[in-house]
Amino acid sequence: MIQLPVFPGLSADMLPETQRAIWQALDRSPETFYYSDAGELLFELETREKILYYSRKLSESGAVFAAFQDSFFNPAYWVKTRAGYALRPDVRPSDAVNDVFSNASKYAFECSTAIVLILYKAVLESISVRYFNQLFQNLLVWDWNYDRDLGIVTKIGSSFIPGDIVYFYNPDYRQPVWTGENAVYLGNDAYFGHGIGIKSEQEMVAALNTLRKPNATRSAFLISQHSRINFRYLFQFAKRIQGI
Repeated sequence: MIQLPVFPGLSADMLPETQRAIWQALDRSPETFYYSDAGELLFELETREKILYYSRKLSESGAVFAAFQDSFFNPAYWVKTRAGYALRPDVRPSDAVNDVFSNASKYAFECSTAIVLILYKAVLESISVRYFNQLFQNLLVWDWNYDRDLGIVTKIGSSFIPGDIVYFYNPDYRQPVWTGENAVYLGNDAYFGHGIGIKSEQEMVAALNTLRKPNATRSAFLISQHSRINFRYLFQFAKRIQGI
C-alpha cells in the first residue's frame, strides 16, 4: 500500500503505462510503502521503470553469458582482478557503466553481475551524473559486489514489484554457474535473467531444469524473497531535485 502524508492530487491514471503498473503493484502490496512527498514516489516509479527498460536493453544487447574464468570487460574502462572488474583510475564511473550498454559485445559476465550493472545504469539515468560519479567512484563489479550507496535490501515474501530482483534456485545444478538465476521481475509473470533471457516463471524453471546434473530429482524454483535498491536514500540526488 502507498502512504503519503498528503495526497497532492496525483493518481495512477495520470502516469505513463509502465509507471502506472508499478504504482498499482505498490498499492496492492501487503507491504506499506511510505513516501515523504509525491516527488519521492515519482522518483521510485521512474527509477523502477528504468530498471525494466535497461533489463530489456541488456537482453537484446549481445552481451555474452560467462563464468568468471571466461569473462571479459572492455579493457578501456575496466581492469580484471581476482575479485572482479575494477574501474580504471582514469575513467569516470558514469562512462564505464554507459559503455556496458553501448558496447555490449565487449562484455561477458554472469547473471548477478548483469543485475548490478542494470541497477547502476538505472540509477545513473535517474540522478545527477555529478553525484553518480561521487557516490560510485570506486566501482568493483562481479557477482554481488556492489557499492553500499545502492543500498540493496533483501526481504522475505513473494509480493514482487516490477523492478525487484528475484532468484530462481536450482538445487541439482550441473555446473556451479547454474546454481540459480538472478532475475529482474518485469511484471505480468515476466522475468529477465542474463543467460536465459526474458521468460515466465514456468519457462525460467524449465530452462534451469535442463541445466541440472544427470539423474537430478529436484526441480528449480522461484525463492520467496526479493531485493531492491534504497530509493529513499537515492532520491536526494535525483535530477529533479538537483535541477540537472
